[in-house]
Amino acid sequence: MDFSTLAVIMVAGMLGPLIALRASWRVPVVIGELAAGVLLGPTFAGYLHSGDKTFAFLADMGFALIMFVAGAHVPVRDRALRSGLLKGLLRAVAVAAVGVVPAFALSRGFDTGHTALYAVLIASSSAALILPIIDALHLGGPSVLALLPQIAVADTACIVALPLAVDPAHAARSALGAAAVLGCAVLLFLALREAERRGWHRRLHRLSKERKFAIELRISLAIVFALAALATHTHVSIMLAGFSFGLVVAAIGEPRRLARQLFALTEGFLGPLFFVWLGASLDLRQLGSHPSAIVLGLLLGAATILAHASMRLTGQPLSHGVLASAQLGVPVAAATLGTQLHLLRPGESAALLLGALVSVAAATAAGAIAARNAPTTPPPPPTPPSAQAATARPGPG
Repeated sequence: MDFSTLAVIMVAGMLGPLIALRASWRVPVVIGELAAGVLLGPTFAGYLHSGDKTFAFLADMGFALIMFVAGAHVPVRDRALRSGLLKGLLRAVAVAAVGVVPAFALSRGFDTGHTALYAVLIASSSAALILPIIDALHLGGPSVLALLPQIAVADTACIVALPLAVDPAHAARSALGAAAVLGCAVLLFLALREAERRGWHRRLHRLSKERKFAIELRISLAIVFALAALATHTHVSIMLAGFSFGLVVAAIGEPRRLARQLFALTEGFLGPLFFVWLGASLDLRQLGSHPSAIVLGLLLGAATILAHASMRLTGQPLSHGVLASAQLGVPVAAATLGTQLHLLRPGESAALLLGALVSVAAATAAGAIAARNAPTTPPPPPTPPSAQAATARPGPG
């Protein structure tokens, strides 16, 4: 990967804002970025290669920061979110239970023997996709507060469960790695809360702002990448590292200056790069030579949507249930791992990715419907610099 390729990626990422420019369409920015990756990846142009080590490493950085920012925006101190935590957890478990039946049927119908794998895929939700959609469409209200823990629990649980379904020999290692990352996040919360109580954050914030050192950003990035390193070494998704520290920052209180710095770094560079990379990691050419894989992919996508939509029976808005069905990271990981271990049938990896794309398309439409019908949280009005300086809170770092 060189600078010319990086320039192409940045230009391709502009497809996201261009598609989202028309407000009436209500298409999230990430959809255009994914489409750009698909067009430039092996499915069509073949220009971008997700296996490039530099490209993949920058994408991992973007994934970690996307999940960090997403976690930092979760209103963990809101009582409504706490009351919705149990409801979201129960819904995630219910979706997993509902998904076992179609997973078994598809496994038997296509004679693949992958009931456990299909069950994990149907139960999963992609926080990396759904949380930016919620943020971009300014969705709010009690239903969304209950949706957030449902997505986080489903994504985390399925990431941990995936090795058990595909590679059982390493499942225990992944579970221990997840426990280690979460344990470090708890220790960070206790340490930062104590630093907040003693006033160290405020003094560091003032020094960083006066001397333009960006100390808060530097420390926050160091912590995110340290947790990401721990996750990588213990074979756990980087999603868990970024999201867990984001929740810690949300619980302590994110300073506005840090929020603006992270927004610029993530949304302007590493975030679009990650979604373009994710699109480039999809290779749908196998579907042409395996027609049965097309049917399997479509049915997997439909089963995923219906399993999540069934939470309408628990009082969840139908649009929110379908929105929660969006998945991509887990299917990509399943296709990659299954191909490496020679566990998937010819065309089956492409079927997994097709099913994921079906869920993404449905979730995009559901998000647009939810934005039209559900309560919204409009973006806050611009705050004058003087007011920002008066109200800014010091945060971690």
